[in-house]
Amino acid sequence: MTLEPAKILPYLEYMKSDGRAHTVLGDVRVLPQVWSPQFQNKRDVLVYVPLSYRTSKARYPVLYMHDGQNLFDAVTAYAGHDWRVDETMERLSGEGYEAIVVGIYHGGEQRLIEYNPFPGKFPGRGDEHVAFVCDTLKPFVDANFRTRPEHAATGVLGSSMGGLISLYAFFRRPDIFGLCGAMSPSLFVGRGAIVQYARAAQFNPGRIYLDNGTQEPSARPMYEALYERGYRARRNLKYVTERSGKHTESAWARRLPNALRFLLKEHKIQDRKDW
Repeated sequence: MTLEPAKILPYLEYMKSDGRAHTVLGDVRVLPQVWSPQFQNKRDVLVYVPLSYRTSKARYPVLYMHDGQNLFDAVTAYAGHDWRVDETMERLSGEGYEAIVVGIYHGGEQRLIEYNPFPGKFPGRGDEHVAFVCDTLKPFVDANFRTRPEHAATGVLGSSMGGLISLYAFFRRPDIFGLCGAMSPSLFVGRGAIVQYARAAQFNPGRIYLDNGTQEPSARPMYEALYERGYRARRNLKYVTERSGKHTESAWARRLPNALRFLLKEHKIQDRKDW
């Protein structure tokens, strides 16, 4: 990876030249135009660091989240609605849930290809995307931020096609990911190929959050497959169906706090006096 630590910039400093009223809260930084050898292109990567990061020596769990444009800033988000990840993380800090969040910009018009691990009816380069996150981006993040790099403290999270590639990454790289959040995952891709993949893949002893709204396709087939594999509710699997929930950024923002509480449950800070 060619990015140098000196090029890590505060988000608002990076964005100030465009004259728009950005909505980022807290300490969000930018890794500008990160080179992907897998895709032979560049994209911005955002890194949110927790409220206590500057005042402690602690190391933190890391969540790698897809569709970075939509996570922190209403100005860059699809239809002007972001996930409010920054506001949510700042609020959850008061409950003892803190993590570094890495928001990975998608490849623009190539998003559907980049997040598709099952090429067929349309192209897919999901394996390259997983390799970019695991083999290019994660080593840099671990080297330049106070992370907990181990499996149990490393998560992947996304919605729709981002939910699909998150599930795939969790089972494709069980050496890396011990946490997975799949909001409204696009299970239809490859005629439900991800369900069969999860059934056949090596068992990953991690935690999985899964959801959908009642006004969008159900994720229950994945829940049933995971249950067959031995995942259990309240232990390492949480499946949520939101009444009247739609396939929108605002719905995912609404469900995000409880998703993070579940995924980060084993990393909740009980006592800060030693930090």
